[in-house]
Amino acid sequence: MFIKNFYRSRLGFQGALLGMILGSLVFTLRAEEPGARLDTFLQKTHSLRAEFQQILLDERNQPMEESRGVFFLQRPGKFRWDYHKPFSQTIVADGEHVWFYDPDLAQVTVKNQASALGDTPALLLSGKRLPVENFSISNLPSGNHLAWVELRPRDKEAAFERLLLGFDDDGLRQMELHDSFGRTTRLVFSKLEINPSLDPSLFVFTPPEGADVIGGNSP
Repeated sequence: MFIKNFYRSRLGFQGALLGMILGSLVFTLRAEEPGARLDTFLQKTHSLRAEFQQILLDERNQPMEESRGVFFLQRPGKFRWDYHKPFSQTIVADGEHVWFYDPDLAQVTVKNQASALGDTPALLLSGKRLPVENFSISNLPSGNHLAWVELRPRDKEAAFERLLLGFDDDGLRQMELHDSFGRTTRLVFSKLEINPSLDPSLFVFTPPEGADVIGGNSP
């Protein structure tokens, strides 16, 4: 996977995948149906800003890697992850390309957004309406003071086995992505702002002068 060669951890890949999912999910459910809370959140959320803690857990649920930063979302299809700890990295999706920047390596990797995560179902990457029939959606028992919704892709080739989203009265507070290797990427959001006015420049990336740019689809 191209990101593995560029990133010093899997956190960048999982962050990009979660951003893709959250940025493109759009569907409508009746209030009594599973996932109605997720639908309400998505229908009302056009932009988002939050600080995050991201933890990668192994198959024994033991922490492997941890990072912190700030996440920005402009639906549909645009997002930005600024990783501040333990090292600086940036991921920007501008609607056409996804940019991965490592300032320590002075290296930029760019991919066409539709193909950046090739093992992810195209449905999740399109930013168009997401048919409910492509996912098994369930309401899970509440835990840790959160209401949980589970999404399982029906596509056996999907890049993840299930996605859990935890909500409180203020909105989305936690996401867990479980992959086919038994690993879990957990995102905990804090200082959440719903529908803030975001500077469009957040979703524009220009490679810094002198940085190596990698990617056959570089503009």
